[in-house]
Amino acid sequence: MGERSAGGTGGTTTVEVTEPELRRKPVQQRSQERLERILDACAELLDEQGAAALTTKEIAARAQVPIGTLYQFFTGKQSLLAALARRNLRRYLDRLTRRLEAESPQDIGGFVDLAVEEFVAMKRAVPGFGALDFGLTGPTPPALDDVEHLLDLTLDNNSAVAQLLHRLTSEHLSGEGRRPGPLALRVALECADSVLKLAFQQDRDGDPALIAECKLLLRRYLA
Repeated sequence: MGERSAGGTGGTTTVEVTEPELRRKPVQQRSQERLERILDACAELLDEQGAAALTTKEIAARAQVPIGTLYQFFTGKQSLLAALARRNLRRYLDRLTRRLEAESPQDIGGFVDLAVEEFVAMKRAVPGFGALDFGLTGPTPPALDDVEHLLDLTLDNNSAVAQLLHRLTSEHLSGEGRRPGPLALRVALECADSVLKLAFQQDRDGDPALIAECKLLLRRYLA
């Protein structure tokens, strides 16, 4: 994939994730709305039946578009899941950036708290995010080729997210403390995945005690 960019400190910072080209890039507003409806339908069906039972035919029907329209944008189920994961990541980074700009944390502990809180908020409220956040959260359906590279063709999903979080820490932590590198952030993401998965298994809204332990774990490791 290409360069990722983030704006400066003035105004709203935007972190962009450069995506592989769609089969056909929407130009008109109507085409963009159809694309968003397809992704929304995919997210809804993920919640209802999981990734293994998901079909492009059902997604097109739910989105109220001809199946041919879906294939104008996507090559199949895997490219659909990749596009939804990238949309989820963009929305997460936008939410986190707004929190960082509003609250200006001084150290990595403050950054960790905001990063976990925004992720948990999306788990609670965003359709499909429980089954597919920035990658599949459950077993990989056998028909899919490479779900470890939904976000980036060369980096695994957590490594791609870690690189973007590293950029955010560099731009938004104003204190003098050590900032963790991409490898440390990737390890932190692996740990957070496991603890937060357990938190949402225990409680559909996320077990508060486990969420707090996740923050503590990441704070201590990254400090």
